[in-house]
Amino acid sequence: MNPSGNGWIKKLLKEVAKNNSFLNLENDTFYRALRDCGFIYGSNFDIVCNVVKHKDLTEEELCKTNLLLALLYTHSNANSDIPFAESAVNFYTEINELKTSYFLGFLGEKKSNEQLEKIIQKRVQIDDNFITKNFNYFIINALLYIDILAYQEYLKNNSISVDYIKNLEASIETISINVLDSKESKNKYDDSLIKLFEASLRFHSHETISYPEAISNINNDLEKYYILDLACMATWSDKTIDKNEKLFLIQLSTDLQIDTSNINESIKTVNAFYTTHKDQIALLNSNNMVQSFYKNSSKMVKKLITRNSKRLYNELKGSKELMVLLTQSTTRDLTNEEQKKVQEQLLDIFKSIPSLAIFMLPGGALLLPLVVKFIPKLLPSAFDENRIDEE
Repeated sequence: MNPSGNGWIKKLLKEVAKNNSFLNLENDTFYRALRDCGFIYGSNFDIVCNVVKHKDLTEEELCKTNLLLALLYTHSNANSDIPFAESAVNFYTEINELKTSYFLGFLGEKKSNEQLEKIIQKRVQIDDNFITKNFNYFIINALLYIDILAYQEYLKNNSISVDYIKNLEASIETISINVLDSKESKNKYDDSLIKLFEASLRFHSHETISYPEAISNINNDLEKYYILDLACMATWSDKTIDKNEKLFLIQLSTDLQIDTSNINESIKTVNAFYTTHKDQIALLNSNNMVQSFYKNSSKMVKKLITRNSKRLYNELKGSKELMVLLTQSTTRDLTNEEQKKVQEQLLDIFKSIPSLAIFMLPGGALLLPLVVKFIPKLLPSAFDENRIDEE
């Protein structure tokens, strides 16, 4: 079974027929199995419940397989009369209506395993936005369980409300912010981590809701377990869960009206998972996952600015205020208001330079601080009177 080739779902379903005992598991047991294999954390290392053997599957292939098996489990436990592939495609068709053009190009085809393969490929690998795909991969995949919760809701009601997904994503954002705010000591990357979460959300409009509203949106046990685990994952951004964070997590479990043993289990599990796989998860190899984001992004930003330096310089000369602020950025930190002005004016300029329009894509704004950093170094030395060019 090769999830990167055509026909893999048909082959997988044939193998599942030989080992389908996982379909009889209780909801919470199957959820924990998804967590143990890494699906909930967005870093897949095994196939859930060892349903099929895997030899040399990539992390992306494991993720696709686990997503398919989670959808299959959800469908099986809903006792739906509609065949699995058709039901799943119907669900994603309705999701497409919530977010126009996401799966445009293959929703008009016959509802089949082959069509579902294309949808899952698109769902796991966001190949139309390489900023998100390359640097936000693990967060995107950690949010894939939203699909499972939404599919469960869809099967229950034979439809899926746009508000259900928006509210769930808004709750995830708010609770993640509150988790990071509970840190005993914050670093300069915490705000960026929230922005990474925001850039990964599919349907939420980024209008932040209150903590009580976020709690009220979480209704069933699976949603509660998931929120707890995402909260624990957020605390692990600095590879430790300090006293204040743990107190917040305990309060969160109380607010969600579930036993505190669940949060203790979540903390223990996230610690064990990341300790076991710390050398295999790229974003944990550096001091901070957001540092890794910017480190990997720097090369791309530098290349884009270099290739377009002449045209960019000509555009910049028409904005005296922007030139002054960029020059001053080499000798002092700009104020928040000045940074906002710089970013707004740069985005206006990028509209006229096709190669730089990438910074206007979802998640692209996260790279603007790097753009501001590199422009003075790559354009004429008038930007930096104290610069000594390397020979």
